[in-house]
Amino acid sequence: MRKAVFPGSFDPITNGHYDIINRALPLFDEIIVAIGVNSDKKYMFSLEQRKKFIEDAFKDEPKIKVVTYEGLTTDFCIKQNAQFILRGLRNPADFEFEKAIAHTNRFLTKIETVFLLTAASTSFISSSIVRDVLRNKGDYTKLVPASVRVNIE
Repeated sequence: MRKAVFPGSFDPITNGHYDIINRALPLFDEIIVAIGVNSDKKYMFSLEQRKKFIEDAFKDEPKIKVVTYEGLTTDFCIKQNAQFILRGLRNPADFEFEKAIAHTNRFLTKIETVFLLTAASTSFISSSIVRDVLRNKGDYTKLVPASVRVNIE
């Protein structure tokens, strides 16, 4: 069974995340969308809200599981028997950052990282941009899946 973990804070899930997950579905038997918990980070949305956004977005997809975790992503992967970490790349800076982490993870645990390039139509979207638009009362609706729009309006 090919199992991947797609880790992130998903504060909130964006159309970019949504696109990566959907495009990865044919590659894996199961994708665990893993919401990392970092007590030092200040989130706009609660853990429960972020989990609900993702669960609602993929409610009809049995290959998607949404969980929360603390600690190292590779430790979580091992506990879940996941052989892969799924990551989306928006730009060269993402690649350089993610490449170092992927090399370290493979060196320490043999877990492979699979990179998917974001679609051109979503490559500019990040959760931090969405949060800025929300804070400033802008139109965020084109940046997030319907599950986010419905739950924060």
